[in-house]
Amino acid sequence: MKKIVISLGGSVLVPSLESNNISRYVSVLSRLAGKCGIFIVVGGGGEARRYIQVARELGAGEATADELGILVTRLNARLLVAGLGDAAYPRVAENYTEAREFAQTGKIVVMGGITPAQTTDAVSAVLAESVGADLLINATSVNGIYSADPKKDAAAVRYERLTPQELLDIITRGRMDAGANNVLDIVAGKVVERSGIPLLVLDGRDPENLYRAIVEGTFVGTIVSEEHVNPLPA
Repeated sequence: MKKIVISLGGSVLVPSLESNNISRYVSVLSRLAGKCGIFIVVGGGGEARRYIQVARELGAGEATADELGILVTRLNARLLVAGLGDAAYPRVAENYTEAREFAQTGKIVVMGGITPAQTTDAVSAVLAESVGADLLINATSVNGIYSADPKKDAAAVRYERLTPQELLDIITRGRMDAGANNVLDIVAGKVVERSGIPLLVLDGRDPENLYRAIVEGTFVGTIVSEEHVNPLPA
């Protein structure tokens, strides 16, 4: 059975508690359960950024802001576990060893952040390497990797295929402070490069995009792989 690690952006799963997409994702992920081994790393989203902003206003440093962000990702992960019910392992994994152990039950494994100064995308990339995943998916708020931020630059071009080195060239221009909202951080990019695990970046605002990509092989997004080979079903 193929193993797939999904980096599920907090901005698409829990943009805010009041406008969350947890039920929609539960529907899709429940249908995927059993078709492949699923690991999900949940981001902090808007709620994490709210906590981080308040912490900064109170004079807290970046280390404290990172710690708060990690706590929020785990709260978001706990909400997803609650929604998935029996389809998910009942605890949020807090390290890679726990994630591997929980996966032995055949349940969906959910986790949040682990390490300060790393995004949950970096956690996802390391997790993918740790479990020997066949594919890493980044479900985010844009439909792929662009030459510039498409929300700010109308001339930004979406890439359909990239090598890991080309990906690194793009993301090294990003910032690394707590709450930064980049496509990937540099740690994730370097792990993707060294592991050789294909990466698919797609629009996670519609959970059905995830299902179609994994089950049908149809998607709009960016594939990152050394061979430029499509790792999804034909």
